[in-house]
Amino acid sequence: MGGMHGFGPVVPERDEPVFHAEWERRMFAIALAMMGRRAFNVDEFRRTIERMPPHHYLAATYYERWLYALENLLIEKGIVERTEIDVVMAAVRAGASPLRAPVGEPDRGSDGSDSPDAGKAQDSAGLSEALGGGARSLRYDQSYHPRFKAGDRVIARNMNPENHTRIPRYVRGHHGIVHRDWGVFVFPDTHAHGLGTKPQHCYAIEFDAHELWGGDHPAGDRVYVDLWEDYLDAILQTTAIGVKSRNGESRKRLAKAVTNARPVKPARIRAIKNTAPKPPDA
Repeated sequence: MGGMHGFGPVVPERDEPVFHAEWERRMFAIALAMMGRRAFNVDEFRRTIERMPPHHYLAATYYERWLYALENLLIEKGIVERTEIDVVMAAVRAGASPLRAPVGEPDRGSDGSDSPDAGKAQDSAGLSEALGGGARSLRYDQSYHPRFKAGDRVIARNMNPENHTRIPRYVRGHHGIVHRDWGVFVFPDTHAHGLGTKPQHCYAIEFDAHELWGGDHPAGDRVYVDLWEDYLDAILQTTAIGVKSRNGESRKRLAKAVTNARPVKPARIRAIKNTAPKPPDA
């Protein structure tokens, strides 16, 4: 819940199945199929889930939130009409059998022959693009120069955007250190709203638990959060510089030196105890 208090502990379900019901399995498949066909991208999907009324969101299961996002995005993109969904649901409630989609013609190759792999390749490329990768991964694109490097001290911007963002609320305004550079990724804040991909570097930022949660947390605990460049600023470091006074005596004064003044990106979080994080999920 983005670091909000009052929701109680997270209690893992013992021997939790991948899906709790058959409709969840179908929901997962339909959502990925729609992304593969470029109906919408993963950031639009997340943005739509966030639009759920809070009382519905808190009462919904994981895949009920997926269902909400899928319905609303298909309507938003003009793929289905709300009346179509309402008519089908009314019929199902009245006891009618669920409608089955007709089997489509197989994809054909350039020579006119059946080519099932052609459709799979197209869907795969579409899904990669929807997830932010595109036909060619941006991750190692050298034309995007990093603003930060490992060891740089940064501060997460204290920002409160009205729209979708991947920067957790609890890190905003806090100091951290760049643990590593994951490479170049699509910026979700713009990607979610059709405002372009705005590729930029994404970094694993190491935060001291004391910095985030206060002194009652164990010393040595670290939280690693993946943040894009547009979420970050460099910290103004204070350095002691030796200066000669008029009478020849040496004294020290403090001068502020700016280190790498630049911003950064969002992402998913990992709260770990002295453990290196994994790369962000596109």
